[in-house]
Amino acid sequence: MVCSGVIPEQHLEPVAIARTEAAALAGRRALADEASAHTLALALERGAAWVAGALAFWRRRAGIDEPCPEGIAKPYALHLSGDFAAAEALWRELGCPYEAALALADRDDAESLHAALAELRALGAGPPAELVARRLRERWERGLVRGPRAATRENPAGLTQRETEVLELVGAGLRNGEIAERLFLSVRTVDHHVSAVLRKLAVKTRAEAGLAALRLGLATQDR
Repeated sequence: MVCSGVIPEQHLEPVAIARTEAAALAGRRALADEASAHTLALALERGAAWVAGALAFWRRRAGIDEPCPEGIAKPYALHLSGDFAAAEALWRELGCPYEAALALADRDDAESLHAALAELRALGAGPPAELVARRLRERWERGLVRGPRAATRENPAGLTQRETEVLELVGAGLRNGEIAERLFLSVRTVDHHVSAVLRKLAVKTRAEAGLAALRLGLATQDR
């Protein structure tokens, strides 16, 4: 086998995406352009829809104003076209919570921003979480905390106080609409809390969440 000493383009694609994301999160537009322009053009030429979508997505977030490329992966196309709700739903269906949280944040209402901030912090995504927190501070939103509360750190599953309340009601057999009425929340906010609870407990169903809560001592048999 003869090695040419040239790294294949597809091996450089993850590096280009990572560099573009980092530049975008740091607000460095020129660096994001430099990191992505060549690889994006090649990805579009090769029909690499996911690579092209990721690069186009982070270029847009870096402030590079350009049309959404044709042929990119659907969730990126939805997001770049401004259909944030559909993008979020598709990302969740695909099992991509980080991208879903970014789409949720771009819906830009206070409730969505708060929910996105909680999800990003739970994922350990510090830089994008700080950007969302900054947007909330600019709106004079109150009640922001820097990182998990002490009660969250002490919780064996890393659940917040509100997530623990939601889990207890899930374990009691209540549906999301009933939980929303009980806790004076919107159904969408409860949906986000339930999704976070399932993720933190590493389970897929509400029944599994109830069993996990029992094992962790977060609920009791007679609830």
